[in-house]
Amino acid sequence: MGHSARDDAYSRRELLKSAVYTASGLTASGLFTPLIAEHAGAFNAPDNPPSADSTFKSMKGVPFERHTKVRFGIVGTGLRGRSVMNELLSVQGAEIVAICDPNLANASRAAKLCKDHGHKEPVIYSEGPDAFEKLVIRDDIDFVYTATPWEWHVPVMLASLSAGKHCGSECPLGTTLKDLWALVNASEKARKHCMQLENCNYGETEMLINRMVKEGIFGEVLHVEGAYLHDLRDILFEDKDEGLWRRAWHTRLNGNLYPTHGLGPITAYVNVHSGDRFDYLISMSSPQRGLDLYREKNIPDKKDPKWKEVYVTGDHNTTLMKTINGKTVLLQHDVSSPRPYTRHHRLQGTLGAFEDYPPRIYIDGQTGGERWATLETWKKQFSHPLWSEIGERAKSKGGHGGMDFIMAYRLVQTMLEGQVPDIDIYDSAIWSAPLPLSEISIARNSSPVKFPDFTRGKYK
Repeated sequence: MGHSARDDAYSRRELLKSAVYTASGLTASGLFTPLIAEHAGAFNAPDNPPSADSTFKSMKGVPFERHTKVRFGIVGTGLRGRSVMNELLSVQGAEIVAICDPNLANASRAAKLCKDHGHKEPVIYSEGPDAFEKLVIRDDIDFVYTATPWEWHVPVMLASLSAGKHCGSECPLGTTLKDLWALVNASEKARKHCMQLENCNYGETEMLINRMVKEGIFGEVLHVEGAYLHDLRDILFEDKDEGLWRRAWHTRLNGNLYPTHGLGPITAYVNVHSGDRFDYLISMSSPQRGLDLYREKNIPDKKDPKWKEVYVTGDHNTTLMKTINGKTVLLQHDVSSPRPYTRHHRLQGTLGAFEDYPPRIYIDGQTGGERWATLETWKKQFSHPLWSEIGERAKSKGGHGGMDFIMAYRLVQTMLEGQVPDIDIYDSAIWSAPLPLSEISIARNSSPVKFPDFTRGKYK
């Protein structure tokens, strides 16, 4: 396609320059400008989107074109990239045509993975950090998936949309409001889908509860909660994989760095973008202690470059959100504290409640007394058909309890059959928006901050 899918306020080359700095390890030495400076002009009047063009048409409800097979280009072939490749290679109708990674060893391992699955080895692009620009212009690719460090998600997807490709990324979709608006504008202009592949939306429990919500079992859902509480200290300080870049984000901003796992599934429970939308949030963070204490205990050599890092992200972030229709949401983030994993999945309705980790349900007049019940009573009636049909296969083949395989299967299915995707650009953008908005709120002494309406009124 000949158009340029860029927001006028800044160029993709500027994004690439920023991403190259990160790839060079400069974030850890404090050379990045604080993210809040990048929000200027994008949040003061969030309902008046930057560079909004009246000729742009919504992507809400737009189906994929039908495909006889779905040909993927993969950008980023580290641990997560290869994991999702493994899922896609197990889905009939999916083919991986090309892969891109400046780390040739990773790319070679990914190419071998295709061969091990009985597929043709993909073309490898490994000539520097912007080699993905050659991949996205191929005419034999239908969907570009990105599993790079976070700074690269937006540059890769903007290039993909400009080249007329559907695209998706790992979380978060983007890290600034400016970037999120750029992706919305580019998707609408290109008439191609751009989405976050949020695996937690495809969990067995999450899909079951969503069906129960839609059937009215909980009555009107008034309040929901989600979180990402995951002790990542060992991973953050490794000298490989995510340890090479993810820790740097803790030197850059104070807020919720990873909102989407907790927020993705619960937005459907309160009808966000199906008659409601987020109105505003208030965010606050605890002091930062965890990474300092971990470094003190595990890195005795004070000459190690990690000792030059200054961590600013509070260990435990709590963000309260409210929708236009008055529903409330609690969102939390903590990857620096010793604790078991939980996404703190919870809802309260007028007829009952659900809480996860472990999963349990209470329905007024049915459960009895003040006792929780297990999910087993409701599984037969409300298990999602995808889990009923291929759940065992998903658990045997897929990561994260099978949700990754269900996610990959569903993406390929919607593209083969020409269906409307489960996740669109507006869902994806709003799930990532608490990252910059929480930073803004905290910087303003936990003042309320308005959400943009990425749908431009189409949420109704």
